[in-house]
Amino acid sequence: MCTSLNYTDATGKCYFGRTLEMTVDLPYQAAHFPVGASFTSEMEGHPALTYEAKHGFLAITMPDRVPTADAPIGLADLKALEGLNDQGLTFSLLSYPNASGAQQAVDVTRAVLSASDLGSWALAQFASVAEVKAALGEQPVMLQALAILGGIESPFHYVVHDASGASVVIEFNRGQMSVHDNPVGVMTNGPEFTWHLTNLDNYTFLSNVDQSAATFGSYQATQPDSGIATAGLPASNTSVGRFVRAVYYAQFAEKVSDPDQAVQTLAHVMNNFDRPRGITIDYPRDGGGQLEVAGLDQGSGEAYATEFTCWTNLSDLTRKLFFVRDYHGMNYTKFDLTTLAALKQPKVVPLAKLSALPDDATEALLAA
Repeated sequence: MCTSLNYTDATGKCYFGRTLEMTVDLPYQAAHFPVGASFTSEMEGHPALTYEAKHGFLAITMPDRVPTADAPIGLADLKALEGLNDQGLTFSLLSYPNASGAQQAVDVTRAVLSASDLGSWALAQFASVAEVKAALGEQPVMLQALAILGGIESPFHYVVHDASGASVVIEFNRGQMSVHDNPVGVMTNGPEFTWHLTNLDNYTFLSNVDQSAATFGSYQATQPDSGIATAGLPASNTSVGRFVRAVYYAQFAEKVSDPDQAVQTLAHVMNNFDRPRGITIDYPRDGGGQLEVAGLDQGSGEAYATEFTCWTNLSDLTRKLFFVRDYHGMNYTKFDLTTLAALKQPKVVPLAKLSALPDDATEALLAA
């Protein structure tokens, strides 16, 4: 469903990449929210929580409801799935079906942040992971039943990175929220984050050094090619397999010093998690684990569901550059948050239109 990782270049600068997989193309919107933009998060039974953007940010968003003729989608309906702010803070939402469960009671007089608004809340207000962690210690957060997903409670967990290389995973495991420091800078989906770290203990043998010759009795074995170092990596596209592979690639990808080359290196790394349609399929009778979105399902004419990489993004956390490509294009479109800082009003462009835009879509968004 999703793979995210941090890449550090030879000078210590940080870059972030993630893929998002679904079985259908959804109406994703690229949106920029400027300093001063206002937000409201509502949880039934509690006062509304309002907050204002101290930092401008760019996000890939998704409406949280199905539009109607009487109630078209507005800015308030767009929820951040992925984003970068003008301080180099990133936010990512990743699928995690075990999120729902009994939640801790919160006094009815307290304003509560819906987990659906964690993205805008973090990107709008904070410059570092440390600030996010401190704020989460004071701000109650609760899962919200999402009508667009059939009423299930926010089946996600969330990762935050900053330009220093710090990273945390915000996870609701069976209703209980935890905030975990992320020493490897990688996240996929279930099981819970701590399980993934424990599983890494089974891979202490991994190295990027090819062991291309060995002696067995009197037989001298020699590899005819390079690449034997990766033989121990899990091959499947499961969350568990992708987590180990992402750690490996983040650890061993060559550390370059030029920032443009660093972005290119990260793009090559993320190609290892790109999934074409049809590579794995689920027939309806097997009860696959995909998210079904109200009003936006794949249609009864499809014989099977197949996850594919709907979009991939790269973030340069130092230069505040955001790159994104969708399934219909191989090249990335760039947004420069430093230039977008001139905006005074939110701007939105459908992600589906990016393939037709220039390599640098900053000016297109300014004029949206």
